Amino acid sequence: MSDFLDIVRERGFVHQVTDEAALRARLSGGVVSAYIGFDCTADSLHVGHLLSIMLLRWFQKTGHKPVVLMGGGTTKVGDPSGRDETRQLLTDAQIEANKAGIRRTFAPFLAFGDGAADAIMLDNAAWLDELRYIPFLREVGRHFSVNRMLTMDSVRLRLEREQPLSFIEFNYMLLQSYDFVELNARHGVALQMGGSDQWGNIVMGADLVRRMRGAEAFGLTTPLLTTASGQKMGKTAGGAVWLSAERLAPYDYWQFWRNAEDADVGRFLALFTELPMAEVRRLAALAGAEVNEAKKVLATEATAMLHGRAAAEEAAETARRAFEEGQAAETLPAITHALPAPVADLLVAAGLVATKGEAKRLVAQNGVRLNDAPVTDAQAPVTASDLRDGAAKLSAGKKRHVLVRAA
Repeated sequence: MSDFLDIVRERGFVHQVTDEAALRARLSGGVVSAYIGFDCTADSLHVGHLLSIMLLRWFQKTGHKPVVLMGGGTTKVGDPSGRDETRQLLTDAQIEANKAGIRRTFAPFLAFGDGAADAIMLDNAAWLDELRYIPFLREVGRHFSVNRMLTMDSVRLRLEREQPLSFIEFNYMLLQSYDFVELNARHGVALQMGGSDQWGNIVMGADLVRRMRGAEAFGLTTPLLTTASGQKMGKTAGGAVWLSAERLAPYDYWQFWRNAEDADVGRFLALFTELPMAEVRRLAALAGAEVNEAKKVLATEATAMLHGRAAAEEAAETARRAFEEGQAAETLPAITHALPAPVADLLVAAGLVATKGEAKRLVAQNGVRLNDAPVTDAQAPVTASDLRDGAAKLSAGKKRHVLVRAA
């Protein structure tokens, strides 16, 4: 018996499943291959993708074969799901560079190889780039009802808001569905997984596999993940929370999880760590000041998963020294900037705020400190005389700190 569905349902991964009883039977009958697609719109994935990555990890840990599908082909079209505007079309060179960056993200999470349950990484450009369009329309397009396509959220919402939907984007669901057909034919893939915004595309893909190949196919989606305050998961004032260490230092990644809202800690421990659920429930039940201990566990376990245990423990120790002992630890994230410079400029350059206006408001709210001393003027210059052992510690609130060094 496969325990994949039981595990991911208990941990909160499951939103919708097509024919769960049949899928459960299929999973219990031997190794099953499942895929999730990732378009190459940036050179790193971010925390918003982490739910899907963890789902593939659990799929492998329960004895099945994960397939990571890189969207080298579909990125040339652009997925309209959840967007009000047309995506900027990327060049082939940009897509290739992004694809190379994204590949590195998966190494800590999945074991790749040639074994029955080893993960594999494919690129849909392998078949989409070779399509002859008119035969494709005759063989694949005839299985799609325009009436049904217009009811899909990715299309319907764009039209209801009177936002333009290009014809190339309208083709996206045909191409994504065809990916499932090709993966089923080439690698026996029987399950497509993804976020809840992909439900329509996934259902149509499973239906196309049945129509074109007469094969059994399934879909599973994860819930739309927002924070307790309703914010989109993985977004902060400083932008996306990237999974690449080149984009976001392990210390800042640790801090993202440490700063989780109290109400989110239990849910995030279940989704983004592999702690046993009994321990998750124990930590989730902590209240008052004790919840901070649960947040530190969340931060350390999530960071260890991505960046390794040593980096996670170093981040935790740096945080302890910086926050509990008030020391400007040398391992804090740092920027180099020409001095003198106004505090507001340095806050923006360090990514602690998005704009100078936000910097002024934070200063007015007594939320900014320089070397642990309150800053009262956002335009006050930081000079070389403010450096301590070659750096000044700039703080936004109680938890976010950056070392400033002179250029």
